Amino acid sequence: MVPSNSNEMLMSTSTRLQMPWLHGKISREKTEKILANTSDGTFLIRESTNYPGDYTLCLSYNKKVEHYRIHLLENNHYTCDHEAIFPNLVQLVAHYKRDADGLCHELVSPVISDDMKAHLENSNIDTKITEFRKAGILVNRKDLVIGDVIGKGEFGDVYCGIYLGQKVAVKSLKNGITSDLLAEAKFMSQLNNIHLVALIGVVMDDTREVNILTEFMANGNLVDYLRSRGRYQVDKRQLISIALNVAEGMRYMESQRLVHRDLAARNILLDENYCAKISDFGLAQSMDKPTTDCASKVFPVKWTSVEALRHGKFSNKSDVWSFGILLWEIFSFGRVPYPRIPIQDVVRHIEQGYRMENPEGCPQSINALMAETWNLDPACRPTFAQICVQLRRNLQNYIS
Repeated sequence: MVPSNSNEMLMSTSTRLQMPWLHGKISREKTEKILANTSDGTFLIRESTNYPGDYTLCLSYNKKVEHYRIHLLENNHYTCDHEAIFPNLVQLVAHYKRDADGLCHELVSPVISDDMKAHLENSNIDTKITEFRKAGILVNRKDLVIGDVIGKGEFGDVYCGIYLGQKVAVKSLKNGITSDLLAEAKFMSQLNNIHLVALIGVVMDDTREVNILTEFMANGNLVDYLRSRGRYQVDKRQLISIALNVAEGMRYMESQRLVHRDLAARNILLDENYCAKISDFGLAQSMDKPTTDCASKVFPVKWTSVEALRHGKFSNKSDVWSFGILLWEIFSFGRVPYPRIPIQDVVRHIEQGYRMENPEGCPQSINALMAETWNLDPACRPTFAQICVQLRRNLQNYIS
């Protein structure tokens, strides 16, 4: 982006970082597409297409987009109404964040420009390279041999690979590196539990191609495993054992005050010994450093607790709710939860007291555990430590 007036052309990088909402010469039509379906107060500033040197403040309100001309005065100050005058756009935005002062709504959430995203992305990559090198997980590309595609991930293809003689899974992303992938790798680097898929290393270099190496899970994801075998090949002892593996992994996360936020059978992988491990930490976060990203993230409605969907309140207890859905998936051999209920009606049904029917042949003790995890009051749900105790007791009944 190269702004049209000389003052903005001379802007330093530090000044630009204060203005992530400043876009280039984008049209009114494109602006309205960007702001469509955003919450009241979402905004951006673009260069005026009709008045060179001026800008336009574009603000979402009541499902419409309002456009306000920002005049550049002769003294290089800015104003929307010729009453409130500001020496720069940063102060103008700060003013209207505090008070609508004639606008249809105060400014709340900026839309980050593509150029700013790219700048932050590059800065983030350099920072992450340094962090990963210090953590000892930066991998030399020459030590990695990438083989065939074995699946699709959120960020791109997943390959089978060999790293220093060890079989690994390789997430590969080209042409569009996102900070989300690097954030997931950083999160995984802090984990250490046998029931969480382990991070082996990260390949990052001047090619700007990123590879994330994780332990290879020979038997794929749990959904495919259950659907391809069914109740005649997988007995209840195996199902409870898988559930206990997952609960142990979540007990570790609970002890570390970490929240997964995407616990589901599709994100459980099985190794060569059919030991279940939790994967896909793209939505995970620390309870001690909660993010405010709920508006920008897409959460799986059928697996997410009501308080998390309604109010963005994620916790270990919202993960417990998701674990209950996962239990239902396990004992129904990979069926999709809430069959026959449209996704947009799921939360309403739950709030009105609806709960899924018990899976066919599911032990009564597991049915009771599922019911506990689906209590609308998070405080009344069991902890993962308590869930592990119950599942161990259940497993012992099938062993003895």
